[in-house]
Amino acid sequence: MTHSFEIIPRPPYSFDFTVARFMRFAGENVDLVEDGQYRRLLAAGRQLALAVVTNVGTVARPRLTVVLDSPSRAPLEHAGFETQLRHILCTDLDLRPFYRMARKDGMLAPMVSRFRGLRVTASPTLFEALVTAVLSQQVNLTFAYSIKQALVESFGRSWRRQGRTYHAFPEPRRFAAQTMEAMRGFRLSNAKAATLIRLGEAFASDPTLRGLAALSDEQVVERLTAIKGIGRWSAEIALMRGLGRPDTFPAGDLGVVKYVAQGLLGKTGKATEDEMRAFAERWRPYRALALAYCYAELAVRRGASTPGTVAE
Repeated sequence: MTHSFEIIPRPPYSFDFTVARFMRFAGENVDLVEDGQYRRLLAAGRQLALAVVTNVGTVARPRLTVVLDSPSRAPLEHAGFETQLRHILCTDLDLRPFYRMARKDGMLAPMVSRFRGLRVTASPTLFEALVTAVLSQQVNLTFAYSIKQALVESFGRSWRRQGRTYHAFPEPRRFAAQTMEAMRGFRLSNAKAATLIRLGEAFASDPTLRGLAALSDEQVVERLTAIKGIGRWSAEIALMRGLGRPDTFPAGDLGVVKYVAQGLLGKTGKATEDEMRAFAERWRPYRALALAYCYAELAVRRGASTPGTVAE
């Protein structure tokens, strides 16, 4: 079953700058960017569909076409898929207030001109963002994403289409059902294996965790850090990448205390979390957006072919 529709993002919107983040690692097997298209196998309720998003507009007049292709013969209820895609690609955020603030900031002003239309991409669920954050704790990100790739291929739903297998991110219940021995087989430490199982159990059994979007940033951080193995950094990454909060600022992130501090602020060593949190106060209430533009600038300065490929 196939269904097509359009998404009209709020201008300005740069599809290319926004999806560049998904191109950081060769082993990425969930969020795929190929031949100018974004592809992802999504689940909405019991329905599964491969979404193929193509940019057919401009930054000033953005327009995305979406084709949903499903193994089901039942009519697709596309609203659930459209909601997820709008969230993942951040199509509905109004950038104009952020740009008014950024143009008065000496560091950000040239970045918002260079990367006009860049948005902060998100995972479709808070659970996925948390799992990715846990995998990324205190390890090389290439290694972390190789583990993510293996977990997705082992536990996620899949669909083979036109000679290629697409993978959806696993549901919480799949993690909840695993043993420590099984999880350790994915090169996870005992602590991370236990945390992923706990996350699966929590999200599979506690419906209130799916309603955290209604809470403030600090309330969400408080709820998430109550789960053993989830610290403030993981909670803030999940806020930014799971709930798409534009003012979240993971000040303890290596990308912040090292790359932003040294590459953009001229520090010779790492900054402290408190120093970077204090510095970023000038960017409220758009600290996550400001950080995305900083990462894009750093990527270009380091010779990346596309912005947004700096480790974060």
